[in-house]
Amino acid sequence: MKLSNSFSGALRTFAYFLSSGTHYQLNGIDYLELYGEEPSAIEMAYAIYANVIELDSDGNVLNAKYAEKRAVDYIRSYCDPSFIVEPPYEDWEIELHGPPPLKDLI
Repeated sequence: MKLSNSFSGALRTFAYFLSSGTHYQLNGIDYLELYGEEPSAIEMAYAIYANVIELDSDGNVLNAKYAEKRAVDYIRSYCDPSFIVEPPYEDWEIELHGPPPLKDLI
């Protein structure tokens, strides 16, 4: 099974705006240096995005903007300790799942 075009488009769009420094929810936050200096912060943002996003039975994304908000709120709080994430993250949102095997299964 492949990921849906809907998910692929949502992920691509999120990745573009986050990595270009133009995500509208991060205006005024200087976070691009995290990519080279503190990549674990970026890793966590993508993990939150992947954990929060929901798809229907046809693979259509149901909550892309909410998944983005939860992810970029992490970046904002990382860069600005006075920013409070509301509601606070639940454990399942910030869980880091294991990596894939070193060799492809196919």
